[in-house]
Amino acid sequence: MVLAAGVATRLGGRPKPLLQVDGVPLIRHLVRALTDAGMSQLAVVTGHRAEEIEAVLADCPVALVRNPDYATGQLSSLRAGLAALPHDLDAILIALADQPLLTARDLGALLAAFARRGDADIVRPRSQGRFGNPVVMAARLRDAVTEGPPDSGVRHWMAHHPDRVAHFDTDCEHYFVDIDTPEDLQRVRQRHARDARLPDGTFHG
Repeated sequence: MVLAAGVATRLGGRPKPLLQVDGVPLIRHLVRALTDAGMSQLAVVTGHRAEEIEAVLADCPVALVRNPDYATGQLSSLRAGLAALPHDLDAILIALADQPLLTARDLGALLAAFARRGDADIVRPRSQGRFGNPVVMAARLRDAVTEGPPDSGVRHWMAHHPDRVAHFDTDCEHYFVDIDTPEDLQRVRQRHARDARLPDGTFHG
């Protein structure tokens, strides 16, 4: 089971899910990777410019969840997405719609790491002291990770329960690359040879 949460970008107010990667909106690229990895149920949370994001997913097998409180922070989107998921789940994968390099193979490797996690409740990618995304958590944490103030959430929960977090150690950069700025966009183009552009088809901020 998957939760893909998209939030507004700092790229001049443009929404991250509509950034283009090789001519495909980023949120559509992510949904394709998730379905190719075997995810059969997906919930996508929208907020900023929701109608445009929902339009590019009109033919995709996802549940669209609109968060009217998206401006209050990422936790509100997490809560909205988790509330939309069925309760007969073993695990929930939480993905952010700003990672242009993720593939079905990457997601499959992360899910395999969760399957062999032992007693841990959350698995997250790690490389040389850096922590990446997505993360996979036991579904029983659904309520625990959304309790607390607006700046809490999965990261807050992990910080307070480090003994219950397992790390998927990897050299794959895909888990650690996201797009927040025009410089990030240019870096993806130059370092990773991907045609990453703004929603209007340009690649300058």
